[in-house]
Amino acid sequence: MQYDESLVQTVRDTLIIVLKIAGPMLLAGMVIGLLISLFQSVTSIQDQTLTFVPKIVGMVVVAVILLPWIVMRLAEFTADLLTLF
Repeated sequence: MQYDESLVQTVRDTLIIVLKIAGPMLLAGMVIGLLISLFQSVTSIQDQTLTFVPKIVGMVVVAVILLPWIVMRLAEFTADLLTLF
């Protein structure tokens, strides 16, 4: 099969943008989950809901803090994408 090189590059750029945008939020969720797991193992509290709410809150806080950066990256990517067509 023959692939158009510009299409492959566009898909690659899209995946990189998605990773850059989702990375900080996923990292925050992972760090918060690790800290709560350590807290649970030290205190012997085994409640499943204890990890869920702080992860969600932490990820939303990170998303709100990074919202201007996320919008700027998406606007740049959209402008680049529209210039290709």
